[in-house]
Amino acid sequence: MRTSRLQLLAAAGVAVASLALTACQDGTGTRDEGASASQPVASAPSGASSQAPEESASGGSGNGSTANGSSGSGGDASGSGDSGSKGSSAGTSGGSDDAPATFNPCNGANTSVTAAPVSRPVNHMLITVKNTGAKNCDLTYYPVLRFDEMQWVPQPIEDSKPQAVVTLAPGESAYAGVLLSAADGSGTGGATGKKLTVGFQARTPNSDGGPAAIPSLPAKGVYYDSSLTVTYWQSSMDDALAY
Repeated sequence: MRTSRLQLLAAAGVAVASLALTACQDGTGTRDEGASASQPVASAPSGASSQAPEESASGGSGNGSTANGSSGSGGDASGSGDSGSKGSSAGTSGGSDDAPATFNPCNGANTSVTAAPVSRPVNHMLITVKNTGAKNCDLTYYPVLRFDEMQWVPQPIEDSKPQAVVTLAPGESAYAGVLLSAADGSGTGGATGKKLTVGFQARTPNSDGGPAAIPSLPAKGVYYDSSLTVTYWQSSMDDALAY
């Protein structure tokens, strides 16, 4: 009897101990797991929190990449906007300052032309062109001269070539000097011209600059020989007669 009571007590003690162990494991195990889980979680957030700024920094960089990206793209956009506005202003300035002005040749249609022999220097004639139009016109190279039915073209005096094209505002004049004949008589094939045609050139040498002019000559005509040469167009009468 005593033995079976002891066995019963022992069995009951084992059962109670087992129940207590189970309860203990469930309670502390869960708490321990919770604690250990909360530890990583706490450290994870702290790690995450220390990471989070970096993430948010890089996520800020991601945001910032959006920000950077957007500021980048915004930067690009504003950059391209700037460059666009610079481009357009450059284009505009380029258009107004750097691009060549519209070429408008002076010719027989928008000028009046005179041709008159001068006393000094000897054997010279002065051609004067006055802009009678409403806008600027350009005199390129030199006048192309032809007396009567002359079959050759007088050559220019290269030393008289100006630095730039002569542009005439309305009412302004330009000049060309003509050496008619050699003062020492060395010229050949002398003739007297009764009619003079003054041709104009365009942008390129020997190109057609528009209608020619036929200025009046003295009634007795103008004597010339093989020395006949002409200056480039000049802004000054003195420069035109200096050769």
